[in-house]
Parts: sequence; structure tokens; C-alpha cells
Amino acid sequence: MSGKEARFRKHQNHCISKSIVQTAKGTGCGIAIEDLEGIRGRITARGGDARNRLSGWSFHQLAGFLSYKAEDAGIPIVQVDPRNTSKTCSVCGHCERGNRKNQAEFVCKHCGFSANADWNAARNIRALAASKAATELDNVDPRSNLGELSRKATAL
Repeated sequence: MSGKEARFRKHQNHCISKSIVQTAKGTGCGIAIEDLEGIRGRITARGGDARNRLSGWSFHQLAGFLSYKAEDAGIPIVQVDPRNTSKTCSVCGHCERGNRKNQAEFVCKHCGFSANADWNAARNIRALAASKAATELDNVDPRSNLGELSRKATAL
């Protein structure tokens, strides 16, 4: 049975990564993802269902599929540190555990901004990726590879 589940997860990760890369290519954007290495050691999942979902999903495999498919398509991909992305306000930058009203709702205690928690976290991930890409661009000699520099600058 485990082989069947592994094949199913692998197929799903291929489909998800293909869809993400096609969307990025169609919109002319890059891809920003959280670096989830070691997540299983940092998170405590309460309840059998939560533990099964956490241990059953292959984060590394999905990131690998995204990386090679994005590279083949010429789409830049940036991995960012996931720390505090879900409890930081994407408008004012205030970070507090209490900002996450519940799993689905984000309300900033500082400025009052409210939004879907996942959408707010995605905006934070995008901002971190853009900042990281800009830092990498500062460290590149513009004479070394102008095409690559231009692609990175415009994609994110």
C-alpha cells in the first residue's frame, strides 16, 4: 500500500509544480516558496490526522520538482525563511502571535489590517523573495551576464 501512496504523492507533486510553473510563465513572474527543510522537527502536530498530513506530504520533493521545472522554463525561484511569515502584518510589518486570530484569519493588532491568513503570509513570502533577489542582484557584476541579471530583475 505504501508504494501506491508514494506514487500518488509523486504524481500530485508533479501536477502541482507543473501548474505553478505554467502560471508563473504565463504571468511573467518568478516563484517564491518557503524553505521548509526541517519543518517536521520544528512543528508539533496535534492529533492523528494532523500528524498524518504533516508526515505524509513530501515538501522536499515538491520543492525539487518546482526547481527543475522552473529552471527548464527560465523562471526564477527563490526560497525564503518561513519564520514569522504567518504572524507578520504584510501592511505595517508588525509581528505578534496574536495577529493570527485563528487558522484562517489574520488581524493586525497594530494597524487593524485584516485578511485571509494564508493570503497575508503569501504577501510576506513575496516581499522576502523580492528583497532576497534584490540583495542577490546587488552582489552580481552587471557585466558578467546581462541576460540573467535582466531576467532576475524583471521576473520578481
